[in-house]
Amino acid sequence: MKGSQVTIDHVSKRFGDFVALDDINFTIKPGEFFSLLGPSGCGKTTLLRIIAGFEFPDEGTVLFDDQNVIPLAANKRQSNTVFQNYALFPHLTVYENVAFPLRLKKVAKEEIDQKVKQYLRLVQLEAHMQKKPNQLSGGQKQRVAIARALINEPKVLLLDEPLSALDAKLRANLLLDLDAIHDKIGITFIYVTHDQSEALSVSDRIAVMNSGHVLQVGTPFEIYESPATQFVAQFIGDTNLFEAEVVECVEHKDPNGQDDWMVTCKVPALGKQASLSTDTAEQQTLDKYMMVTDYEHTEPGQKVAFTIRPEKVRITKQEPDTGGRTDINVYKGVVEEPIYSGFQSKFYVRLENGALVKIFKQHTNYMENGPAIQWKDQVYVSWSAEDAYLVEDIEK
Repeated sequence: MKGSQVTIDHVSKRFGDFVALDDINFTIKPGEFFSLLGPSGCGKTTLLRIIAGFEFPDEGTVLFDDQNVIPLAANKRQSNTVFQNYALFPHLTVYENVAFPLRLKKVAKEEIDQKVKQYLRLVQLEAHMQKKPNQLSGGQKQRVAIARALINEPKVLLLDEPLSALDAKLRANLLLDLDAIHDKIGITFIYVTHDQSEALSVSDRIAVMNSGHVLQVGTPFEIYESPATQFVAQFIGDTNLFEAEVVECVEHKDPNGQDDWMVTCKVPALGKQASLSTDTAEQQTLDKYMMVTDYEHTEPGQKVAFTIRPEKVRITKQEPDTGGRTDINVYKGVVEEPIYSGFQSKFYVRLENGALVKIFKQHTNYMENGPAIQWKDQVYVSWSAEDAYLVEDIEK
């Protein structure tokens, strides 16, 4: 099977005065595992239903390859949908549930038998083909639903929060199975979820949505490491986010020799950086504002937001050794809350100017079997300007 390219072209949808989708534009590549990610009510399921043919847009079109599918009924599009509630026939066996779409098409009995067994083998349910749905676990029921959706050999498989009814461990296991199925058959998967860890785990690319807008489209790495807006930064994983004002922006070369910009920011919540014993007399008298790299020339005076992921922040009792680098930001504070979680420790540090900063420290070997830093300890927190980002100071 080969997947279709799916193009969402200026799609808008309203329900009365409520704007569910506002001029949505992006293209999903053939064979991609593409996720629509966002909180409840953001418009992701409405968009999926428009792609499937269960809803129609007020404006815009949806193209499968070069064909506008909006005029086509749902059963005439080369797509099938897997729902979160399985939608299996309780009185039919697993075999008959999967065979049902082919029986509607009056496919020959021998071909039905061959294809049903092929797709049950794909979802690892051959041994359960004569069971009824009430004899299956939630994960097994969802695999039946996936096999039934795939047996028509669609070019696009639409998945509407298919794992949300399952417990966490089963959800994680079935997510891996789903990714493996995608790799084997190679068609286009469009996956709707509100769970950012699911989307990051399996997606080739992700569209982050909120309030009917697409805020960013990118790979999991791009979405996590380079969030475009405050919402994306806060919705995808944990982060430290503060309002800031640009003081200066100068040309800079990153460690790989690539051109970017080094931006100096006033961050009221952080205040000025700590003076270190290695600082020169001149450095100790300078206003040491926070520094961050940026890929655009951000003008002085511009209001922005600054974000740094907790795992990118270092925490030490002693002054950090900056090696003479000027792009290391260093602040002093007090540990308000240390939390030991086995594989990592989380620290909440109150800086001298009042900001509360989250730091995640991974335990990588036996010698790090417990946090050396304790409650009320005076500490230094530091991070490289390369690991922080400026994001748009807007909320959609």
